[in-house]
Amino acid sequence: MLTMAKTEIKFGTSGWRAILAEEFTFENAALLVKAIADEIVENGGAASGVVITYDARFLGERFGMMAARILSAAGIEPFLADRDTPTPVCAFEIIRRGCAGGINFTASHNPAEYQGIKFSPSNGGPASKELTLSLEARIAELQATDVVPELGPEPQSRIDPSPDYKKRIAEIVDLAAIKSSGQKILVNCLYGTSRGYLDDILRDAGCDVTVMNNEINPGFGGLPPEPAPEFVKDFTTRLNSEGFDIGLATDGDADRFGIFGPDDLAPNANFILALLLDHLVTSRNWKGTVVRSVATSHFVDEVAKLHGCEVIEVPVGFKWIAAEMEKNPEGFVIGGEESGGLTIRGHVPEKDGILACLLVAEMVAQSGKTLAQLIVDLQKRTKVIESRRVNIHYKPEEKEALLAVASGDQTEIAGRKVVKKIDIDGYKFLLDDASWLMLRFSGTEPVIRLYIESGPDFIDELEAAGRSLLGH
Repeated sequence: MLTMAKTEIKFGTSGWRAILAEEFTFENAALLVKAIADEIVENGGAASGVVITYDARFLGERFGMMAARILSAAGIEPFLADRDTPTPVCAFEIIRRGCAGGINFTASHNPAEYQGIKFSPSNGGPASKELTLSLEARIAELQATDVVPELGPEPQSRIDPSPDYKKRIAEIVDLAAIKSSGQKILVNCLYGTSRGYLDDILRDAGCDVTVMNNEINPGFGGLPPEPAPEFVKDFTTRLNSEGFDIGLATDGDADRFGIFGPDDLAPNANFILALLLDHLVTSRNWKGTVVRSVATSHFVDEVAKLHGCEVIEVPVGFKWIAAEMEKNPEGFVIGGEESGGLTIRGHVPEKDGILACLLVAEMVAQSGKTLAQLIVDLQKRTKVIESRRVNIHYKPEEKEALLAVASGDQTEIAGRKVVKKIDIDGYKFLLDDASWLMLRFSGTEPVIRLYIESGPDFIDELEAAGRSLLGH
């Protein structure tokens, strides 16, 4: 007889994700939604309602409808989106409506076999650690008592959050400058939720835009919906051969960005964060706080120093950036992560890949320079820094040994002295020449991430030292 163990539902850096039909089932998702409903009711937020969105993955809409019915049964009005919706749009709609929160069915950039749930409270940002611990405890209690969540009626109408979000983006970004620059733009939706958002915003502004991979495909064309060079060969081939000036891409739920140019130009998010910080300070005269994750490049720090901005280093996970943003919203300039997420002053406390792409197009338009020229120019005003992230997959039985290595007290790496160890999230070793190496376990998949940063002459040697340290 086949027996099924109860799934231990734990939140990672960005919600709960699992493989469909294995751990991510309707039963488990229903328990999580029930826990959210109980949390909202207990804290007096039932009357404010909850936004429900989903991405373009298999069964996303059905999961969303189930969540709406569970909320209805709990006396909470569900505002269910009428189509797959970007994560930043969900965040914006929560704030705009004054809702108690939002439930978003998405596994972001993970492969097609995954599904996930993000919960955002009333501020529109990622749930805090305290909130996710409370939800985990509620789920465990529901499992222990074999509660079956009650289903209420289906919502009588659906919401379209796109017009208000697009209106806000048009207030933030200089779309007229993008149009007048005459840039020839290629947009890659990666079969995800930016379809009808990023492309339509540019098209409606009269820009010269071509869009690809903008149909629904729950298999994402057989590749993860992540705008990394290795997954977008069809995109970069067109950039190189068809005369486009710039390529803009987003991941599956459009909270992450990828920026590309002709001649295989693919600056990573570290470069883009530094460039956009420089652009925001010079174009908007913003000064103040720059927030980055501990794994993000110190190139951002060099640009912040150039303009007299303060840098705050936080753990990985956008909730930490959102928390700093909320402490000082008027003094906040930009916050971002090397994994491709950012937000800026006056916007949602959540990653927005659509906004990031449009700001890059604005930066190129207003500067009159190509993306490649902008990178070289900024490096001349600061210094040349290279950064890499290497994903090393491991088996569950290897985790303890890897953790022991990562947390060890290293005194020297690649012949350079370790001058400081930072352990706010993972283990980051600062070396005596300003290079650094960091080891961190992913919160969403069985991967240990090796981050390395140095000058170009030392980067390969530092990567080799990191791989050797991990036995890879």
